[in-house]
Amino acid sequence: MVAPFPIVDAHQHFWDPRVNYLPWLCDKPPVPFRYGDYSALRRPYLPADYFADAGPHQVVKTVYVETEWDPSDPLGEMRYVEQLRRETGFPTVAVAQAWLDRADLGATLAALARFEFVRGIRHKPKPGQMSEKRWQAGFAQLSRQGLRFDLQAPWTQLEEAARLARDFPDARIVLNHTGLPADRSSAGIAGWKKALRALAACPNAAVKISGLGVPGQSWTAQANREVVLAAIDIFGIGRAMFASNFPVDSLCASFDAIVTGMLAIVRDFSAAEQRAFFHDNAIRIYDMERT
Repeated sequence: MVAPFPIVDAHQHFWDPRVNYLPWLCDKPPVPFRYGDYSALRRPYLPADYFADAGPHQVVKTVYVETEWDPSDPLGEMRYVEQLRRETGFPTVAVAQAWLDRADLGATLAALARFEFVRGIRHKPKPGQMSEKRWQAGFAQLSRQGLRFDLQAPWTQLEEAARLARDFPDARIVLNHTGLPADRSSAGIAGWKKALRALAACPNAAVKISGLGVPGQSWTAQANREVVLAAIDIFGIGRAMFASNFPVDSLCASFDAIVTGMLAIVRDFSAAEQRAFFHDNAIRIYDMERT
């Protein structure tokens, strides 16, 4: 099944470990990873590879999300993205790396904001970190630079994230990978839904529906229907976005299997709602009209 409308992919990556240093892809031994063995990712993944994976699906814009590039050189990653955009036209916009508790954060954010395609930063906070004064002082600088915050954290940290969203109502927070509902037991799903509701109660938060692979299980619409529909219901169709998380989620399924599965899950939505989920919301939330 091919989507009857163009797709905006709200979360994807490019990399080339042959020429750039990404510790998790270049160093040995491998780091612990939620999908297990990720050796298949230790290779270049460039726009041509991505569009070969996308196949017949009409992906017209993408959001590149930082790739855990050398943490000593966050600007280098955006220079690399700038080169890719110049050579291929993709990605459309980017979410850069920045460490909100670093002393040099102000200079880093100012430099990142000068790239006209940068829309935000991602930081994966440790438990409790979003409540630390130094970290919050860094977080407060994002809005002043016009930058969003892509939050990747397990759902057990989302009540803390909700407090952050309430304390900084002008900040724009985008939850990555559906809040990582890895525990699909009844208790796990109940806890995830409760945490998701806490964050979704904040109007300045949105969610990307991606990262739903479960080790040892095939990615199917049946396996993921409950979490996809619950996330959309909790946030509302206007604050939920489709994302592939490719090539990372290629460890779980093909691009076609994920898109086809998502289409099957939302098939009872109106045509306008489906287009909002797969296209319009990402355009608006990541301000992609000006690129």
